[in-house]
Amino acid sequence: METLRYNYAQRLLHWLIALLVLGLLAVGSLLGTLGFEGLKGLVGLEMTNQLYGYHKTFGILLLALMVLRLALKRLFRSPPYQPPLTGLERAASLTVHSLLYAALILMPVLGWLGTAAGGFPVQFFDLTLPGLIPENKELSKTLFGLHGILGGVILGLILIHVGTAIYHWRIKRDGVMKRMSLF
Repeated sequence: METLRYNYAQRLLHWLIALLVLGLLAVGSLLGTLGFEGLKGLVGLEMTNQLYGYHKTFGILLLALMVLRLALKRLFRSPPYQPPLTGLERAASLTVHSLLYAALILMPVLGWLGTAAGGFPVQFFDLTLPGLIPENKELSKTLFGLHGILGGVILGLILIHVGTAIYHWRIKRDGVMKRMSLF
């Protein structure tokens, strides 16, 4: 008999990534809005440096988890929708999920490259990762601009994703939410 749920590792990874992304978007919005000096004036130098360090670390962790998520997606088939989605629902689902996967991989890559181009260390916990590209302040500014725009795109995609999940759960009551629920 075919299961109608993703395996537990995929479901756990989904929710872990969801929490991580929400935290990264919140901190990233703060960093982008206030900037280094504004944040330093609000919370002090030590906390500012910690927030930037955590943002970089958890951004790299997001990248690693998304690569793992893609590998699991390739290894295990997606469970069928029961009842099946309409053609429009399937197309919308595929589009939003594909855009989310691409954005959640591109976002930390842009942050990594923007950090390196800005001449700053790319941190992952206590490790300093290679910068990948040489210092170039103008390129850094452009990459961080794209990083910020992509944050807004990700937020919009999350709102669509969550709104649609709630629609299936509370209005259609068709079991779509059960596929990815932890319990």
